[in-house]
Amino acid sequence: NAEPFQVTVREDNCIIVSLEASDVVSSSSVYVVKIAGESKNYFFQFEEFNSTLPAPVVFNAKYHGLYYIVTLLVVNSNMVSKSARSITVLTKPLPVSNVSIYDYKPSPETGVLFEIQYPEKYNVFTRVNISYWEGKDYRTMLYKDFFKGKTVFNHWLPGICYSNITFQLVSEATFNKSTLVEYSGVRHEPKQHRTVPYPPRNISVQIVPINRNNWEEHSGNFPEESFMGPQDIIGKAKLSHFSDEPPEMPTANASYAWPDDRYNSTEDEATSQPYWWSNEAESSEGEEEFVNAVPKDYESNEGNSSAKLVPEPPTFLPVQMVLTWLPPKPPTAFDGFHINIEREENSTEFLTVSEDTHKFVAELKEPGKYKLSVTTFSSSGSCEVRGSQSAKTLSFYISPTGEWIEELTEKPQHVTVTVLSSTTALTSWTASQDSSGNGTIVSVISLTCQKQKESQRLEKHYCTEVNSSSSLIENLIPGAQYQVVVYLRKGPLVGPPSDPVTFSIVPTGIKDLTLYPLGPTAVVLSWNRPFLGVFRKYVVEMFYFNPSTMTSEWTTYYEIAATISLTASVRIANLLPAWYYNFRVTMVTWGDPELSCCDSSTISFITAPVAPEITSIEYYNHLLYVSWTYGGDGTDLSHSRMLHWMVIAEGKKKIKKSVTRNVMTAALSLPAGDIYNLSVTACTERGSNTSLPQLVKLEPAPPKSLFAVNKTQTSVTLLWVEEGVADFFEVYCQQAGSDQETKVQEPVTVSSHVVTISSLTPATSYNCSVTTFSHNSPSVPTFIAVSTMVTEMNPNVVVISVLAILSILLIGLLLVTLVVLRRKHLQMARECGAGTFVNFASLERDGKLPYNWRRSVFAFLTLLPSCLWTDYLLAFYINPW
Repeated sequence: NAEPFQVTVREDNCIIVSLEASDVVSSSSVYVVKIAGESKNYFFQFEEFNSTLPAPVVFNAKYHGLYYIVTLLVVNSNMVSKSARSITVLTKPLPVSNVSIYDYKPSPETGVLFEIQYPEKYNVFTRVNISYWEGKDYRTMLYKDFFKGKTVFNHWLPGICYSNITFQLVSEATFNKSTLVEYSGVRHEPKQHRTVPYPPRNISVQIVPINRNNWEEHSGNFPEESFMGPQDIIGKAKLSHFSDEPPEMPTANASYAWPDDRYNSTEDEATSQPYWWSNEAESSEGEEEFVNAVPKDYESNEGNSSAKLVPEPPTFLPVQMVLTWLPPKPPTAFDGFHINIEREENSTEFLTVSEDTHKFVAELKEPGKYKLSVTTFSSSGSCEVRGSQSAKTLSFYISPTGEWIEELTEKPQHVTVTVLSSTTALTSWTASQDSSGNGTIVSVISLTCQKQKESQRLEKHYCTEVNSSSSLIENLIPGAQYQVVVYLRKGPLVGPPSDPVTFSIVPTGIKDLTLYPLGPTAVVLSWNRPFLGVFRKYVVEMFYFNPSTMTSEWTTYYEIAATISLTASVRIANLLPAWYYNFRVTMVTWGDPELSCCDSSTISFITAPVAPEITSIEYYNHLLYVSWTYGGDGTDLSHSRMLHWMVIAEGKKKIKKSVTRNVMTAALSLPAGDIYNLSVTACTERGSNTSLPQLVKLEPAPPKSLFAVNKTQTSVTLLWVEEGVADFFEVYCQQAGSDQETKVQEPVTVSSHVVTISSLTPATSYNCSVTTFSHNSPSVPTFIAVSTMVTEMNPNVVVISVLAILSILLIGLLLVTLVVLRRKHLQMARECGAGTFVNFASLERDGKLPYNWRRSVFAFLTLLPSCLWTDYLLAFYINPW
């Protein structure tokens, strides 16, 4: 029955392990303590001992609220360890250092928000023990649903004072079917909190006229600055210029938050009867002077008045106000009710009645607009006084004639706004027949104005709420968004607001959209906007065929925030060359949903192509072959707006050739002998781009078809055909067939294609060459072999000699002819001299002429031409010319 080794935990979180006599097995054994629980195990050996037990082992535990397993190990002489026994201990968690309690806003009557602060490092706990006094009853509970030190209680009673609220961290551990529990201490200041009581129910008011005679009988019993007569109340206080608004009613779906300060109400202590309190039984004629006097605080409040107020006899017929209500719903702890009566929004009566009072009657001595509210308050206990939220605020109006106008509870239905133009709109709604004669208030405010910086606002008329009795809304701005709320109005009373209606004015859009090209891949868009308009941003979009996705669609390129400037521009880069683009600029409003205008603000453009690059130039067989490249290696012209290529060679003659876009090579037939400025131009529908020019020099061509058209003894005329472009020709002739050096003829330079080479040697062969020169470059010479003629007489001498010879021959012939003729003539003369005459009578004998006669006629006819011819020869001989 001896006690085992002892394990205790001190307040400083140290574990003390003591060895008892019953644990000693042998003096030769070694006793070791094993402590487990943290990330690693710790071993401690007791000091060697003989008759007395060793000193305890002290272990400083790092964690608070963690359980540790302490095991005693006995090691014998054979180094064999044996577990003797184990004990489990639990350290205490560190206490809570600070506590904050807030109202749970969705339900402050039953809910609170707890926020606790505690050391988090090396502190372990499973639950939190919450202890408090609920009125006179002590409560305690274990709670574990804390998230980041916060949790919500939603089961307290309304209006109860909860005091001495404390929090303890609880650590629990189960080992060998036994449970260990440790509580932290309480080091924070105990807290207290009162929940908000529920408001009263079924609040109603009635106005009852009072007989005029009774009013005149008691008209002098009340001070003139008060608008109410005496009633049974606990206490009353008069507040001037009351401005505190009743707290908002929470919604069921609202999320809770933990505010910086608590929702509390000021404590209103019960007071004795106020100075203006009077009763019919207590009134006397001796007190009339005091009752009718102006009180001191009234004089102080109206000290700035320039004239003394002189009370006038009342002309208003008083009315009796009967205010009734029911107590709040149970279980609510409350101690009374607060009654707020506000008149004309500048004077308030604040009264307090007991918890058993459910009716309040007062006489209203002044006409005007009244607002009533009844709230519950709870003040018992040590907690601060809390008041309920106002369940309902009643409003009514008492006219100077005593007419009671009830509170308007109906709100306009089916409110719609019809936009008539860019600056006007019309509001319409429906209401019941009972309120058909009521007036209306149309409240308009711009939602756009609040979203803009003050320096960038483009509208200012509806930046604050503007109320109007007209259903026509004017002075609107295109592009703005407005919210309209309609109120029904009856006299000075205004009913509840209608559901807000939001409408937007479509922006007018931009104008004067202009495009300025900056090159094949960039453009600048510039535009103007109307002076009257409001918008959030410009959206620049472009439409083009995307070769990567093989689709055409509108895509947003850039968004520009709205400014007060009337002109805007944007640079669009990274465009595809020789590509079709369509650009659009729209104005987008601030509204939700956004409105934009206008899709018609578009401009189309075909970008210029990039400049081609000439890669090779070759001249072969009178043709110039040109090759070029366009863009990068992956350039695809299948979807571009490239039309064709224009190859231009400009020299003395300008030669053009159009090439289809799919071919990047061309052959030009150029005249030889000229220098050409060669370029390739990429052409689209609206633009072009030319490559860097290349200078090409073609060698001159030799003359073609060289002929010798005329030769003399000392000259030769050469004729040839000009080929290509030539500045001049150089003709050179050299004597052929002689080995010895002969005199070399000087080259002849001519600009035409015919030349006569003179000063040549007669009867000599020459080798002549003709060379074309263009831009100081010679061509290959063209050769021809020619020979001069042999030496001849002077043609004049030859002619004279020939004529002389002919003359001699004619003269000789003439002489011969004359001799023959002379003989013929002598013979004829002899025949004629014979005197033979014709006897015509003898001719008639036989009908024929005689034979001799016939011979005479024939001879005459024969000699006649001979005589004439002889005369001609004689004449020619005398003068041959």
